[in-house]
Amino acid sequence: TTNASSNSDSSTTIEAMEDNPDGGCHIYRNGYYRNGISVVEGILEVNIIQMMGIQMTESQAENSLVDFVVTCQGSLPTDVCTVVSDPTCQVSKSVVCDPITVTDECLLTIRRAFEEPGTYCINITLGDDTSQALASALISVNRGEST
Repeated sequence: TTNASSNSDSSTTIEAMEDNPDGGCHIYRNGYYRNGISVVEGILEVNIIQMMGIQMTESQAENSLVDFVVTCQGSLPTDVCTVVSDPTCQVSKSVVCDPITVTDECLLTIRRAFEEPGTYCINITLGDDTSQALASALISVNRGEST
């Protein structure tokens, strides 16, 4: 056991440390402490409200493009990440992250390319310095169409 005392701010601080049988160490401190806490709202909710396939000419149709219209509640995000996985949402095929600028209202369109037709699991994560929120959807991609 170790004892230390301090007379800062006319208060006494006593620190005790003891070994425990489980190999851990616990520190007990008695006295007066001061700290500041900042409460932030964070991003509370993300919703994918629309998915639209982008029509392209035959010469442009190397990849299928899909626009995801996304809304959120709470604070405004500063970045967006999209994870494209297999239909079970277990095996990731691609991850794309981009910084974004959202003003006033959280409504944004995210365009992603799909190399081949098929069914995919999409996870869209919006984040800022203090929080993240996620929305997921299954999407079936055919050339120029999505459902």
